[in-house]
Amino acid sequence: MPALVLATAHPSAKTLALWVLAGFLGSFIFIRTSARLMRSPKVTWWPGSVKSGDLHIHHLVWGIILLLLCGFLGFGTEHVTPWTQILAVLFGIGAGFTLDEFALWLRLEDVYWAEQGRESVQAVMIAATFAGFIVIGAVPYPEGSAEAVIPFVLLDLFVIVVVLYKGKYFMALITLFVPFVGWVGAIRLARPKSRWARRRYENKPKKLEKAKMREDRWERRRRKFQDVIGGTPTVELEARSKEEELEKVEEPEKVDESEKVEQR
Repeated sequence: MPALVLATAHPSAKTLALWVLAGFLGSFIFIRTSARLMRSPKVTWWPGSVKSGDLHIHHLVWGIILLLLCGFLGFGTEHVTPWTQILAVLFGIGAGFTLDEFALWLRLEDVYWAEQGRESVQAVMIAATFAGFIVIGAVPYPEGSAEAVIPFVLLDLFVIVVVLYKGKYFMALITLFVPFVGWVGAIRLARPKSRWARRRYENKPKKLEKAKMREDRWERRRRKFQDVIGGTPTVELEARSKEEELEKVEEPEKVDESEKVEQR
């Protein structure tokens, strides 16, 4: 009897969202770690990329296949335990594989370890944040009468437009669920390359300079955080290795000079 109940139980929406998020984060962590191990010259035992002859099959291909398959089965089958949870996990895995190469299918070229590859990490962070709000039960707009909700929705949308106009896209997403964040973003300075800055800071050099300084400070922090998660772009790694080689060459010269001084 318990087995029969288990087979016909209908999972809740939040439970399914949690399974999707778990599959999504798990697959992203796995595939990004795998890519970093393949990239490292110290790790020779890790299997390489999937290839068919000279064709490199990117993992976004497997992600798209999983998304299509699980999406079709999700619509075409009845939602019962445990099969729906399995489909949810597989759908999340497909999404993780696909978004991990977001920069590739956006630009139609392999920029995984290039500077543009940071866009993949940003896309994963945005998707994970949105999914996290859904899992905890947050809703973009409160429930209530139309007279009370409509003014709030219009005001929130206006703030979101201002935040987007200032170039703060991640903050605009959070504003959907936490309106107070949008008010902070709307009051503070715009990003220097945003439309708001180009139109309103053109004749205000002090504001533009302050916005650039703030952007540089936050950009350094974002880059460090993204490098921890997704790995450093190849160009930066090569530049660092060259600097380290130069330092090693200069150190013996300094030692030789100090020895000559002591001998004198």
